[in-house]
Amino acid sequence: MLLPMFPLPSVFFPGETVALHIFEERYKQLIQDVKEKAMNFGVPAYIDGEIAYGTELELKEIIKTYDTGEMDIICIGRRAFKINNFHKVMDGKLYAAGMVEFLPYYDDSVTTLKENVLGLIIELYGLMDVSILGLTVENFDIYQLVHKIGLSLAQEYKLLKMNYESERLLFIKAHLTNTIQVLKQVNQSKEMIGMNGHFKNFDPIDFKDFKI
Repeated sequence: MLLPMFPLPSVFFPGETVALHIFEERYKQLIQDVKEKAMNFGVPAYIDGEIAYGTELELKEIIKTYDTGEMDIICIGRRAFKINNFHKVMDGKLYAAGMVEFLPYYDDSVTTLKENVLGLIIELYGLMDVSILGLTVENFDIYQLVHKIGLSLAQEYKLLKMNYESERLLFIKAHLTNTIQVLKQVNQSKEMIGMNGHFKNFDPIDFKDFKI
């Protein structure tokens, strides 16, 4: 399938709401074409000089159009894809395009694994003293939290390419476990550092039975 392309140094996921500010002429043209032709476009992740995988986005709304032609838009992530052929300029257009194949998605996760990951997320947020309300196994969607659990761009990119939900959850579980351990060590160190400089009460030594 041929998709207009909007490369960015970011990773987006299926189901994610994406807000973009459009200011370059080529992407103003892309969004106008997407709007008029009711088609989707691709955002391949530009990482380390490589463009290979990305996410198809659907334009949901143009929030504001400025006098300069710049736009604030809202999109929804639809499907992850792999690029088979990339063209820096689409015929007759200012923007790029690419032939893509959509990645398969297999929801093979089990409830206990989701519960484990959810429990770790709640623990992580607790350590950071951040509230997380209304999150249950039933409405739990890892893609809605994937940017909020401390993953690096490289980790998010790796996650995007995974086809199985269980693989994603196990990857995130390992990351959360390591992150929580580090945070606990940091908090413990902060407590120890905080003790330094404070007056301490020590019981006096009784020298009656003291021997050398």
